[in-house]
Amino acid sequence: MNEEQTPGTTVDQPGGTDKLHRRRRLRRRGRTVYIRSVHFLPTLATLGNAICGFAAIYVAGLNMDRTVSNPDPWALALAPHQYTAAAYLIFIAMLFDAIDGRLARFTRHTTDFGGQLDSLADVISFGVAPAFLALQTFKYDGPAMPFSVSRAIWAIGALYMSCAAIRLARFNVANEHGEQHHFSFLGLPSPGAGAVVAAFVLMQQDLKYEELKHGQAFWGVLSDLCLYLLPLVLLTAGLLMVSGIRYPHLVNRYLRGQHSLGRLMIALAVVLALVVAHQYVLGIGTVMYMLFGLVSYWWVKLRARPATPAA
Repeated sequence: MNEEQTPGTTVDQPGGTDKLHRRRRLRRRGRTVYIRSVHFLPTLATLGNAICGFAAIYVAGLNMDRTVSNPDPWALALAPHQYTAAAYLIFIAMLFDAIDGRLARFTRHTTDFGGQLDSLADVISFGVAPAFLALQTFKYDGPAMPFSVSRAIWAIGALYMSCAAIRLARFNVANEHGEQHHFSFLGLPSPGAGAVVAAFVLMQQDLKYEELKHGQAFWGVLSDLCLYLLPLVLLTAGLLMVSGIRYPHLVNRYLRGQHSLGRLMIALAVVLALVVAHQYVLGIGTVMYMLFGLVSYWWVKLRARPATPAA
């Protein structure tokens, strides 16, 4: 019997050829529907990343005075905490960005379309949204500024967004798709840069809340310090995205495979610290990751410098 032939159906029987072709078509159609349903999952996760970034922009731009007359209960609930909610939405976008590639590899359908769509979503969630969030936070929580200073801070936000777009375009051209190919990144990855800005805003907003809650000037000084450092953090993260500095892939390098018991205890301590005070752990931890590549780069440069010969 031919491998393509269906058991119980012969070509010699009347109508056997038509039945065979009909069953083949049904199989092909069923297989096509199955492949499309599998492609649906990673694409939906990628679009969830973009939607969370768009939602972060929308929430960060809410106007409290106009929201009071708005009957939308979600807008009324988010407006008093709009910058905190926008920062959390950026982190949710990071979760979608982390699972879409894994879903594509799990279903064995990693395509160029998925890679391009993922980069477009990252531009929204980790390029436009963090820059807009930082500008809104500095504009409404910061002090009154001259026009030239305000335009300079706006230019920093535009530079950050441009660097994110350039970094993602370079990643698409120069790298293979799939996280399994990467144990380090050339330049600060865009999700890491977005996390730095969002976590810094989270920390600043929590310090501001502590000042309002306890009425102590100490919390206010820390909140203002974070606010003044926010444009510098935004500028540094943007420039590091397009730099030639190597950054480690934390998941592939430190969390996969077998490790020592000491590393497990360190990971457990980090998780417990996130439970206790996640705003400060995220804020300080992401800034340390951003500076890690810069410090290690200059450390290697200094060690590689030849010693000056004696006179």
